[in-house]
Amino acid sequence: MPEQTSSIISKVWGMCGPLRDDGVSYGDYLEQLTYLIFLKMSDEYSKPPYKRDTGIPEGYGWSNMNTLTGAALEEQYKATLETLGEQGGILGQIFRGAINKVSNAAILYRIVQMIDREKWVSMSSDVKGEIHEGLLQKNAEDVKSGAGQYFTPRALIQAMVACIRPKPMKTIAEICTTSLIRVTAA
Repeated sequence: MPEQTSSIISKVWGMCGPLRDDGVSYGDYLEQLTYLIFLKMSDEYSKPPYKRDTGIPEGYGWSNMNTLTGAALEEQYKATLETLGEQGGILGQIFRGAINKVSNAAILYRIVQMIDREKWVSMSSDVKGEIHEGLLQKNAEDVKSGAGQYFTPRALIQAMVACIRPKPMKTIAEICTTSLIRVTAA
């Protein structure tokens, strides 16, 4: 494993302990991490050399949150999740019902700063996949009734199908959790 890969994975996993001590499960951490990395990557895509319109409304992007601390950070994050959940299209689907589950403002700040220090768009998808897979595995180990298994959430499956738009009777493989999704109707 390259040094950059192990370094970022170590940083991401390093936040699990303080969050767990604060009552945040691995699954909730993974969810919050996904929202925050999405916002950071959207910010990166909106700048050169990409200059993409990401659909994030003015006042609710990464740059409106990453310099805040304490209650101001918590309020901005909460407002961002709510506002993005009210958007139309896939953006609204991703964030609909999203809430901040990190109740400790100091820990939320540390997560935001950890994410802010990385260039996520240029990071290999393998690295991001290893982070995701590792946190899913930790969650499976934490939830004893799962017997070490974890599954792709239905909302994520629906978003994948909407993005990929497969033809009927085609199969999509989501390799992190080895889920197979067969589309049987248009």
